Amino acid sequence: MKRKDKYNFLIEYFQQTMPVAESELNYSNAFELLVAVILSAQCTDKRINQITPRLFQAYPTPHAMAKASAEEIYEYIRSVSYPNNKAQHLVGMATKLVEDFGGQVPATGEDLEKLPGVGRKTANVIQAVIFQKARMAVDTHVFRVSHRIGLVTDKCTTPLSVEKELTKNIPDSIIPLAHHWLILHGRYVCKARKPSCEKCGLQDICTYFTRKTL
Repeated sequence: MKRKDKYNFLIEYFQQTMPVAESELNYSNAFELLVAVILSAQCTDKRINQITPRLFQAYPTPHAMAKASAEEIYEYIRSVSYPNNKAQHLVGMATKLVEDFGGQVPATGEDLEKLPGVGRKTANVIQAVIFQKARMAVDTHVFRVSHRIGLVTDKCTTPLSVEKELTKNIPDSIIPLAHHWLILHGRYVCKARKPSCEKCGLQDICTYFTRKTL
């Protein structure tokens, strides 16, 4: 099967089975999503959603968080992975937002990546979710699913190379949605240790499934 046919099949499948797909992080504005995504690195969304309500109540705006110390932030996020580093990143990010962007989350990847704790993946999430830009954030789920299905070649060994291949083959208008398709599929069906191939609707195009059944 040609790779383009795989993409067409995948898009049609998810448009029918998952027409609505959204982030599982809880947030009410761009700043809250930015905080949640920074915290979610190497941590589950479930854990982040448990700690952010108190954090957002105490520091609802960049101005409020910028006035806090890393030690104060740490007390709210101590149960997440790497809390010391993330506390410093949050204070630095909020301070940068206030000083350089008027307390507003910027819309471009270049500006977002100027913020402490924000790399390309986080910047792409914000651009796709908040600003509906054609940006594909490649986390471990997207990376794994893309390779297993065969959406990308074995030569795509980095998140950036996977991102470029996906954005080349998925229409810009649905890239923000496709980002969530791949994440949720990887989280609940094409799981890392034991993929649930028996309940996957992508068997017909999946390289991993084909090899497994030979």
